[in-house]
Amino acid sequence: MSHARVLAYGLLGLPLAFAALPIYVHLPRYYAETAGIDLALLGAILLGARLLDAGIDPWLGALADRVSRPTMVAVALLPFAAGFVALLHPPAGAAAPWLLGSLALTYLGYSAATVAYQAWGADIGDSPGLRTRLTAAREGFGLLGVVLAAVLPSVLAADFAVGVERLSWVLPPLLLVAALVTFSRFGSAGRRSATTAGCADPREGLQDSVPWPSPAASQPWWQAARAVLAEPAFRRLLLVFVVNGFASALPATLFLFFVADVLQRESASGPLLALYFVAGAASLTLWVRIAAIRGRVAAWFLAMLLSIAAFAGAGLLGSGDLWPFAAICLASGLALGADLALPAAIAADIGERMRQTGACFGVWNFVAKLNLALAAGLALPLLSVLGYSPGNASGLPALVFAYALLPLACKALAAWLLWRWRSTLEIEK
Repeated sequence: MSHARVLAYGLLGLPLAFAALPIYVHLPRYYAETAGIDLALLGAILLGARLLDAGIDPWLGALADRVSRPTMVAVALLPFAAGFVALLHPPAGAAAPWLLGSLALTYLGYSAATVAYQAWGADIGDSPGLRTRLTAAREGFGLLGVVLAAVLPSVLAADFAVGVERLSWVLPPLLLVAALVTFSRFGSAGRRSATTAGCADPREGLQDSVPWPSPAASQPWWQAARAVLAEPAFRRLLLVFVVNGFASALPATLFLFFVADVLQRESASGPLLALYFVAGAASLTLWVRIAAIRGRVAAWFLAMLLSIAAFAGAGLLGSGDLWPFAAICLASGLALGADLALPAAIAADIGERMRQTGACFGVWNFVAKLNLALAAGLALPLLSVLGYSPGNASGLPALVFAYALLPLACKALAAWLLWRWRSTLEIEK
C-alpha cells in the first residue's frame, strides 16, 4: 500500500485524539477550579461516566462486526463533536449534571467512532507489517492532535479556562477536514477486493477479499466478547496492556496538578505536554523499524525499560526543577510511541486471525478506558482524603506518590509480564 494511502487512513486519528487530551487531562482541573466541583465528587462523576463509556465498548465492537465500519464511523462523529463542544461550556449552577450528560454524549460518539476506525484499519491491512504501519500512522496523527490540544489553550487565551473553552470550537472544522480526506480514499463500506479498493498491487487487496461481515456478525455482543477473551494470547496481551495502561493513566490524570503544585511552573504545562507528545510522534518510525528487526514484543519491552529509567527520578523533583522534568517528559515521550503503535498492532493481528476484529477492539477499548476511569476515580478521591487540593501545599507527598511512584511500580510489573509471555505474543510476519 502506498505511503499516501497509509497517511490518508491515519489522518482521522488527529481530531479523535485532539478531543481526547482535554477530556483526560484538562477536564479535571477545569471543572475543579472553574466550576468549583469538589475533587471527591469530580472523581466520582468521571469514574461513573468512564465506566459507562467503557461498558458499551464490547457492544460497539460486536456492532462493528455487523455493519459497515466506515458508516459506523461517519454516524458517530456528529454526537462526538456536539458533546465535546457542550462539555467545555457548562452552565452556571449546574456544572455537575452538565458534566455527566455531556461526557456521556461525547463518549458515545468517540467510542463508536474509535472502535469502528480501529477495526477498519485491520480490514485495510493485509499483513502484520502493513497493519503495524497503519496503526503507527493512526497513532502518529493522534499524537499530532494531542500536541495541538496541549499547546492551543495557552495560544488562544492567557487564562486557562478561556483557552480550554475556545479549544472546543477548533474540533468541528478539524474533524470535517480529516474525515473528508480519510473517506475520500477508503470510503466504501466493508472489506473490498483489490479492484474496488483501487489498489495498484493486487496483494494490497488480499485481506479485503475476505467476505464481510464475518461469521461473528451473527453472535450477540457478549458471546463475541467471550470468544475473543477465550483466546489465550489475547488475554495475556490484554493483561500486560491493563497494567501498562494504568501506569500511564495516573500521570495523565495528575499531570497538570503536578506541574502547577510540585514544580510551581504552571505556565510550562503546555510546552511540557507538547514535548512529551512530539517525542512520542517522532519515535513512532523508530519503534516500527525496531519491531521489524527484533519483533514487536521485544521493541515494546525496550520502550518499557526506557520509560522506567526516565521516570525513576520523578518522585525526587520539587519546586523549580523544570529542566529535569523536561528530560523526563522527553524520554518517557520517546517510549510512548511504542505503547501506542505496537500493542494495538498485535491485537489487530489476533483479531484478524479470529475474524472478530471489531469484538477484539471493543474489549480492547473497554480495558483502555477502564484504566483511565480507575485512574481518575481512585486517584482524585484518594488525594482529597489525604488532604491534597489544587493550590494547597499540604498534600504534596500524596500527589508525588500517585503521580510518580505508583506508576513506576505498575510499569515494572507490566515489563515483567511482557517478558514472561514474549514467546506467545509475537506473531510471525
